[in-house]
Amino acid sequence: MYVPKESQPRQGGGAAKARDGEKGGKRKIVAQNKKARHDYAVIDTYEAGLVLMGTEVKSLREGRTSLTDGFVQIDGGEAWLHNAHIPEYHQGSWTNHSARRKRKLLLHREEIDKLEAKSQETGHTIVPLALYFKDGRAKAEIALARGKKEYDKRQTLREKQDRRESDRAIAAAKRRQRGV
Repeated sequence: MYVPKESQPRQGGGAAKARDGEKGGKRKIVAQNKKARHDYAVIDTYEAGLVLMGTEVKSLREGRTSLTDGFVQIDGGEAWLHNAHIPEYHQGSWTNHSARRKRKLLLHREEIDKLEAKSQETGHTIVPLALYFKDGRAKAEIALARGKKEYDKRQTLREKQDRRESDRAIAAAKRRQRGV
């Protein structure tokens, strides 16, 4: 039986993008830095591309990476990711990468200039929040952040706990209403 080409299902990247509902496609998160959101108040976030070696990409796809000690520094008009631990690829040869080397971040010139100006202010820093693949390309979510004091951290935890308790109370009230 002949089926016209227009009625055949589409294959490839375009169909996947339409299913996800996002313009940029689906994100496959490799690593998150949860400690950064606890220690810093996030002011603004940016998406940056990563310049990686082949073995680094293969190691990232295995999902064994850590951002806990990572930070971003701007040197000579370029953004660099320091202390992000991407372990050596176990099937790599002499071409393997070093685990904690600095990696270049790809950002627009205006974004780099803005980040550099803001990071010079007292108490501001640039931290990596996540590493992920988007449309097959490695990306890093970085944030301009301000360090939290100890009482700010306690206040944030208290607000989170209060929100959780109120959500539980509302859910319990709804269950009681349905049961009556």
